[in-house]
This record gives sequence, structure tokens and C-alpha cells, in this order.
Amino acid sequence: MPTFENTRRIIVEVLDVQEAEVLPETSLANDLGADSLDFIALLQAFEAEFNIQIPDADVSKLETVADVIKYIESKI
Repeated sequence: MPTFENTRRIIVEVLDVQEAEVLPETSLANDLGADSLDFIALLQAFEAEFNIQIPDADVSKLETVADVIKYIESKI
């Protein structure tokens, strides 16, 4: 699944975590320690990588890696 690989690569780069830590069930905030500034950086990277727009209203839906992947796949 290319979306998972691309999404994981972005998360690893932005949050400076190990690839093995980024699994579909991983919580961005609770497991990886992403704060509000990290979320902004992640969203910008996802938007650039996948050529999508993520409205502020949708950000609260993106809690886990799987949530992010499902959201991105629904937009591309």
C-alpha cells in the first residue's frame, strides 16, 4: 500500500521517530508524542505529498496512523 509507506515516511521524518514505531494502530499524540505544532507540520507535509487539502474541521478525526491513511485515501 503506497499510501501507508508514504504516510509512515512523513511521520518518521516530521516526528523524528523510528519506522518500527509507526503502525496503523499507533496514536500520533499518545504513542508518538505529537503536539499541536507537530500536527501542523504533519498536515502540511501530507497536503504537499498527496496534493490534498485538509480542512481544520477534519484534523480532530486524525488520531491514529490508520485514520490518516483512510482520510488521505478518501481524498485522492
